[in-house]
Amino acid sequence: MRRRFASVRAKASLGATAVVAVALLAAGIAVLLSLRSNLTDRAGREADAAAREVALAIASRVPGRTGYAGLALPDEEDHPVQVVDESGRVLAAGKDLERISGTGQAAVTPVRSPAARGSAEPGASGDGVDGVDDSNASDSDDDSNDSNDSNDSDHTGDTGGRGRGGDDDAPAVGEIGRTSYATGSATVDGTTEDYRFATVEVTDGTGARVLVHAGASLAARQSAVGTAAVAMLVGLPVLLLVVGGVTWLVTRRALRPVEGIRREMAAITRSEDLSRRVPEPGTHDEVARLARTTNETLTALEAAVERQRRFVADASHELRSPIASLRTQLEVGEAHPELLDVPGAVADTVRLQRLAADLLLLARLDAGETPGRARFDLGALVREEVSQRTTDRIPVSLDLSAGLEVTGSRGQVARVLGNLLDNAQRHAAASVTVSVRREDGWTVLAVGDDGAGVPEAERERVFERFVRLDDARSRDDGGAGLGLAIARDVARRHGGALTAGRSPAGGALFVLRLPPADGGAC
Repeated sequence: MRRRFASVRAKASLGATAVVAVALLAAGIAVLLSLRSNLTDRAGREADAAAREVALAIASRVPGRTGYAGLALPDEEDHPVQVVDESGRVLAAGKDLERISGTGQAAVTPVRSPAARGSAEPGASGDGVDGVDDSNASDSDDDSNDSNDSNDSDHTGDTGGRGRGGDDDAPAVGEIGRTSYATGSATVDGTTEDYRFATVEVTDGTGARVLVHAGASLAARQSAVGTAAVAMLVGLPVLLLVVGGVTWLVTRRALRPVEGIRREMAAITRSEDLSRRVPEPGTHDEVARLARTTNETLTALEAAVERQRRFVADASHELRSPIASLRTQLEVGEAHPELLDVPGAVADTVRLQRLAADLLLLARLDAGETPGRARFDLGALVREEVSQRTTDRIPVSLDLSAGLEVTGSRGQVARVLGNLLDNAQRHAAASVTVSVRREDGWTVLAVGDDGAGVPEAERERVFERFVRLDDARSRDDGGAGLGLAIARDVARRHGGALTAGRSPAGGALFVLRLPPADGGAC
């Protein structure tokens, strides 16, 4: 199971599905809340219209001895209505309205008007009439005020029940006050449903303040919200499956070239054939760039391996000749001591020593050896190195600028100078020149001679390892062909360059450019 979900396709599909699921869940909740709020507001507006219709009828009439019995009320199945006075006594209610909650009134039996209370039965009091439970009415009124604390106006005023009393917010005679809202339930003809109630305060023709509670059914809200929730619960898994499947297919199609690259790289590794290349898709996306970069890496690797193989073969060939020559001389000397060529044996040994030192230096350079960071005067180095070359065939002419310092390995730069002077001494006819100067922000060391020079077509190949031009094929005169290769590698390790050209005297001119110690190279 872990391996199945470890692929990029699986991770991308799961990630996309999870993100979409969270987004859809949040959007669904927001939609349901918005729908619920809108339908609740709509029911509130309907309840308010019903309450104000009744309040308008109350404001335009004076109750008789029968109270509000003749008050026209809306259909209680759609809009249950209850009219109460300031003390919570029920004055009028729908005939099928059995019980109501959420308005502060639980009882619904209407009582007579204040004008008829003088002839009420003995024992009746102002605290409870016609079966209305006073404690229940009081408690319900408190609940109504608590549930509508943020929206309702203060419905309690002067219990004298006449005029404005001491309440500045109470409406004048015949006026309708503000509306407050609450959510509760009502039982109509034995059926209990949830309603949105609107409470309107109104003053009737006698100056008595009454409250009109009218409700609007929330069944449409519950039905719509429930239907939307069911649709979302059914559609969400289907949509997530579609998102996951599409993401899986798209990711598989996008990663198909990557799998082709992987298979080809695995085949190259098994076959060790670095001439093979991975397929490059015809697109211009990241996968195509990956394929091109991989092929470029394979090309560089192939060239490096080929160069290493050629290096090993050339090194073996170069080492075999002096070793065979030295062995022959020693075997002859052992059999015929008088024929032993001691100077020749010493020369072969020295040549072997130099070749081994060159190979060791190349191995260190190939391994990425970093040169030192010492500062030294390049002109002083040249003067010192030339003064120590007492066996040179041709004297060296110097043209040195003082104070030009470079940073790096003093020994390696001296090795470069020695290799260039050896090459010049080998090919020069009558003159060898060395100059040090500042040019275009570089510190430049130039070694020239008046020999045959390097043909223009060979000026790059001459820096390859074990390369000797036709006029330098002799191992005695031309060396092993490593001097210039070592010189260029050292120059590059120091952040510089070594190039071949034509000297003013017509021979070869090798120019070494190094960044100055003060960092002024461009």
